[in-house]
Amino acid sequence: MIPGGFSAGDEPDGSGKFIASVFRNPKLKELIHKHLYERDGLILGICNGFQALVKLGLLPYGKILEMDENMPTLTYNAIGRHQSMITRTKVVSKLSPWFNKVALGEEFSIPISHGEGRFVCKEEVLKELKENGQIATQYVDYEGNATYDIEHNPNGSICAIEGITSKDGRILGKMGHSERSYTKVIKNIEGNPDQKLFESGVEYFRG
Repeated sequence: MIPGGFSAGDEPDGSGKFIASVFRNPKLKELIHKHLYERDGLILGICNGFQALVKLGLLPYGKILEMDENMPTLTYNAIGRHQSMITRTKVVSKLSPWFNKVALGEEFSIPISHGEGRFVCKEEVLKELKENGQIATQYVDYEGNATYDIEHNPNGSICAIEGITSKDGRILGKMGHSERSYTKVIKNIEGNPDQKLFESGVEYFRG
């Protein structure tokens, strides 16, 4: 699991690239591919971790690649500044084992805190993500509809994308801080903050 929370100082356009550069080390690259395809492992990246997975090519392609202009990226929020709030997100694909303990269509109240969380990609890539069920979670309004309204989609992500997976679902990246779900936190906010990601991950390996 690659965490967020201002990893490596969260320098503009820097943190995700810094993490990605570490993982491009040939020995680490080999170990990551073995973890995924020889040990049937899982990978989770949140916030800066999501940025790193995209910049590595692990998302959405499932392996470490050299970046080119046709690949998706996470860039500056459309509003041009950092956003910190609670968002409503919906699980729109159950492809990933990380979502084994929640229901398709279930909505959650998830904290976000980032300046570069806007997912962008070319139309043909978006079409492929949709067809493969790789769009895992979307920002939604109070009626459960995906939206570009900044009140609900704080960074302006295309297709209201909050999280995506690899084609086999075993790699998940998302901007929302699902790990910040404690019983004593955001008690005054409506909605369920617990996506049971880590419970699902543990169950995957026990199974």
